Amino acid sequence: SLSRHDAREWPVEKAVPVMADTGHHPMTPDESTLLQSLLRTTPTAALATLHRGEPAVSMVPFALLSGGEGLVVHVSRLATHTQDMLDHPGVALLVTGTMATGDSPLALPRVSIQGHARPCPVDAPGHAQAREAYLAKLPDAEPLFGFGDFSLFVIEPESLRFVAGFGRAMAFKAERLRAVLAGSTA
Repeated sequence: SLSRHDAREWPVEKAVPVMADTGHHPMTPDESTLLQSLLRTTPTAALATLHRGEPAVSMVPFALLSGGEGLVVHVSRLATHTQDMLDHPGVALLVTGTMATGDSPLALPRVSIQGHARPCPVDAPGHAQAREAYLAKLPDAEPLFGFGDFSLFVIEPESLRFVAGFGRAMAFKAERLRAVLAGSTA
């Protein structure tokens, strides 16, 4: 059997398969609506970062920029994930639907988004739009904008893995996400 040490010596492409676009198969209208709903209404996501060379996961509230070109998080400098994003901007977010009575956890709708996090300081061109999107979804967060240690980051998606339910999974690039959010089943 392989140990954790053995796996660290493998080249990344062998240890972690690269997720390719599964082709340009259109989503059903229901799948498109489900993806839009997950991203527009779910208030929190699991944020995966690299912390001191090891994977780390935390929870962050998030909002979607209007054109789907990014997801906005508002984080404290005191949180380790903030420094992690500055040190290693490659991150992932997992947004999961809620459990309905009797549903299997394997059937939960979810989307995993891989992308790059970039700071969005107050003087950045997109700051007003990012702040507006965040507060439109999470209005109770308004007081946190007065705290000096909180700042916005925009996570720019590169690829996604969307599971619409058991056995209904698809992988695609960020361009396709923007098309779906614009109303196309792409």
